[in-house]
Amino acid sequence: MADYAHTNLAELEDMAVKGGFSEFQEARFANQDLELESLGVSYQIVKPDKHHAFGHRHHKAEEVYVVLSGSGKIRLGDEEVAVERLDAIRVGPEVTRGFEAGPDGLELIVFSQKTPGDAEIVADFFGEAATR
Repeated sequence: MADYAHTNLAELEDMAVKGGFSEFQEARFANQDLELESLGVSYQIVKPDKHHAFGHRHHKAEEVYVVLSGSGKIRLGDEEVAVERLDAIRVGPEVTRGFEAGPDGLELIVFSQKTPGDAEIVADFFGEAATR
């Protein structure tokens, strides 16, 4: 028998609801369902004209974000970079990041190294925009 796991990302539990962030986004993590050992995968939706509920950074792990649909921008520290469908963005450790969606929202797949306890939340990353 082949060693594999299969799941539908849209059917995973939306952890944004559990965390109280559903006004801003959806966040579905496939690590357990796919039995991942060293890789992390999530499916995220940033709602139209909203941003991630908070920024975050890692101490060791790099991440790759792939925009599946929509457009907007990613904030990388003090920089903002416009993104659109099929853009791929690698973000190194220590860079605080978060996405802001345009009027069509943003649909993302995120790939990262599995490093439990490595992420740091930056609650006020979006400043005044966080009240939207």
